[in-house]
Amino acid sequence: MTDLQPIPHPEPAQPSPQEQALRRIVLLDYLLHITGLLLTMGLLSVVALIINYIKREDADGTIYRSHMDWMIRTFWWFLFWVVISFIPVLMLAALSAGLLAFLFLIPSLWFLYRMIKGLLRLVDGRAIS
Repeated sequence: MTDLQPIPHPEPAQPSPQEQALRRIVLLDYLLHITGLLLTMGLLSVVALIINYIKREDADGTIYRSHMDWMIRTFWWFLFWVVISFIPVLMLAALSAGLLAFLFLIPSLWFLYRMIKGLLRLVDGRAIS
């Protein structure tokens, strides 16, 4: 029988304390971006964006810089597409609000007619039938 010798694997280099801190910040930023979209209508995502901009320079030369750039670009492209998508929604809302305003005009005119008719009958001293 042959002795099976384990294949030596090089130990992964331990990240420096600065890299460990950057990793935690990037993880927090991802969580803030995701939570911001799901729970706070983007407010926490803005907080994460500010952190991305502040800590991005500290991450130069590490993989975390690419993650921060990724989150920054993703945020701005998302905002761009939300604004672009909102334009037709606003146009449709304005159009439908115009139509709805017209529909509310009909009962308003009916109400006004009845009130004026009642007032005129009152001035003439007549009852409403």
